[in-house]
Amino acid sequence: MKNSNIYIFTALLSALFFSCNNANTKTSVVKSDDIIEQKIDSIIALMTVDEKIGQTVLYSSIEDITGPVLDKNYTTYLKNGQMGAIFNATGSAFTRKLQKIAVEETRLGIPLIFGYDVIHGYKTIFPIPMGEASSWDLELMKKTASIAAKEAAAEGLHWTFAPMVDISRDPRWGRIAEGAGEDTYLGSLIAKARVEGFQGKNLADKHTVLACAKHYAAYGAAQAGRDYHTVDMSLNTLKEVYLPPFKAAIDADVATFMTAFNELNGVPATGNSFLLKDILRDEWKFNGFVVTDYTSINEMVPHGFAEDLKHAGELAMNAGVDMDMQGGVYKNHMKASIEENKIKISRLDEAVRDILRLKFKLGLFEDPYKYCNEADEANIILHKDHLEVSREAARKSIVLLKNENNVLPLDASKKVALIGPLADDQFHIIGNWAAKGDRDGIAVSVKEGFEAQNKAFSYAKGCDIEGGDTANFNEAIKIAKTSDVVVMVMGESERMSGEAASRTDLKLPGLQQQLIAEIKKTGTPIVLVLYNGRPLNLTYENQTVDAIVEAWFPGTDGGHAVTDVLYGDYNPSGKLTVTFPRNVGQVPIHYNMKRTGRPEDLEGAHSRYVSKYIDVENSPLFPFGYGLSYTTFEYGEPQLSSNTLSNNGSITVKTTVTNTGNVAGEEVVQLYIKDRFGSVTRPVKELKGFKKITLEKGASTTVEFTITSEDLKFYNNKLEFANETGDYDLFVAGSSDANFTSSFTYK
Repeated sequence: MKNSNIYIFTALLSALFFSCNNANTKTSVVKSDDIIEQKIDSIIALMTVDEKIGQTVLYSSIEDITGPVLDKNYTTYLKNGQMGAIFNATGSAFTRKLQKIAVEETRLGIPLIFGYDVIHGYKTIFPIPMGEASSWDLELMKKTASIAAKEAAAEGLHWTFAPMVDISRDPRWGRIAEGAGEDTYLGSLIAKARVEGFQGKNLADKHTVLACAKHYAAYGAAQAGRDYHTVDMSLNTLKEVYLPPFKAAIDADVATFMTAFNELNGVPATGNSFLLKDILRDEWKFNGFVVTDYTSINEMVPHGFAEDLKHAGELAMNAGVDMDMQGGVYKNHMKASIEENKIKISRLDEAVRDILRLKFKLGLFEDPYKYCNEADEANIILHKDHLEVSREAARKSIVLLKNENNVLPLDASKKVALIGPLADDQFHIIGNWAAKGDRDGIAVSVKEGFEAQNKAFSYAKGCDIEGGDTANFNEAIKIAKTSDVVVMVMGESERMSGEAASRTDLKLPGLQQQLIAEIKKTGTPIVLVLYNGRPLNLTYENQTVDAIVEAWFPGTDGGHAVTDVLYGDYNPSGKLTVTFPRNVGQVPIHYNMKRTGRPEDLEGAHSRYVSKYIDVENSPLFPFGYGLSYTTFEYGEPQLSSNTLSNNGSITVKTTVTNTGNVAGEEVVQLYIKDRFGSVTRPVKELKGFKKITLEKGASTTVEFTITSEDLKFYNNKLEFANETGDYDLFVAGSSDANFTSSFTYK
């Protein structure tokens, strides 16, 4: 072993830490934190400037490429103690090999952190995050994140670059697929659930990983929905809409933050001290570390914010960025900046301290190889329990958008024509950012789902996702004519959503609409199943087909889940967390937009000159919170415990919900509130609560919500987060497009 005694020293201190941490008193926990800081002090005192800088450097291995590789010499840097972390290195054997270099061949033997994009599963893939959000099931999302962490950790990983908590209201933006949708309230709850799922209750548990809240901040508001583009917004909007999910992640003790690619009001996020110091550190008291997104320090030069790479590194480090992902800026330029006093050594020490603290909390100083266990890897990856959860998550994420004449669920005695470019697909079904998901052998297509359940069907591809070849149309038309119902599985390819996948045309690509038109001529009822990573323009499809099943990219067991829903073995319960426009010209469109001085329903002399389009309705095709079931639910009038709310009081809202259909079903009961007027204009409505219930046919239940003054706060005209007295309207329903039925006054 070529390292100094520091490795032995820190191992002994780690043992002391863990013995203290296992004590069951508040005092012992405080002492444990103190011991960590003492150990960090001891290590920093022994480090050279080069070794300190090395801790702030994150390079990718070339095992898995997730962006442009600027430097392939990561093993050389590793041996020289010039790296603190590696990403895209997976597998117990490989991570052990690299960790061994760090621990046994460098002077100080400081262990590495291994990171990877575990976005919606590791090997067992769950629905894309926007799809899973449609379940409105927070415990489910916590569970899938926990399973993803367990599988990732079994292959030597300590850190995931998730969850993405960006609010997005623009379906043109490809990365909308990675988030929870358009609503801040729901997005904040989902951020908390996913952080808790990844990190568990103890970071030293080898089945958990560090979470990373990204992309800080407002990346989801890129102009024109174009990835990496400019963001420009008021401070009220930033604080009220886009920052709360990040604060929710901090409240859940998220370990790391990732900066965004975009600029915000003229300052790139990676050099933005307002975001990284004033809010993140000073206001929110974050004590983890901040990592850049891929080469985002370098990109401040083409942004026109930094003169050169050295200057960019100074801006980033001084703004509060602790670790440089892949850009090599800190490695190549920071020492000169320190020598010139452009970066203070005390600031570098802060960054190193934040990074080392998490290495201690992971238990890597006690046992740097604790995550490198090939037996765990064999026993945990793709465990049957994980696959069952994948199927459950996919079923709960599916949203039934249309069901004309109750064509669904399918009658098992009827013959089905299974048609479409994605009907026999294993590759695209797991979606973008699918980590180590198997696209060829493990994932289950809809065709395989039908076969596994012995359904009577014929299959024809019909057309490709993209391209102009109609050669297979005739076969599809032929089987449609001889079948009782057609199931068409269509949508996007996995590369058409996610990073660098912005689109201006939200229609089904290629010849898919043309194939639908030809099948429509046969007169056979059509069920359309969609795989996609964003809201699509489904105006034509909604007018043409009999049923629409939004399956998103459902993951490893997606084919089984879709089959379960189509045949009624599972009654769909998903609700949209993002608005579907009638066409791209309505974008951006979201349920909680601001009011206008000339609303569409204005009466009188100005009734023509109102805020509307002359070629399409203002309303969306499918609104936020919308989703059908194979049963129906009836809502009673909300009953309020009081019509007045005081500052320290509360109002209870009770609503009776009845299953008026013929089968059991789940319903997401949603509470919306409208502030009639304020010192700044307020949204037309805001989600303030929801509960997911299950009811047998004919059964009723009372759903109860509590409203307090905290639910009414917003950023006023002085940029204070406060209440204002006034009148409020509310409704409780199964979608955001219901009418207000009740009111109360806040005094």
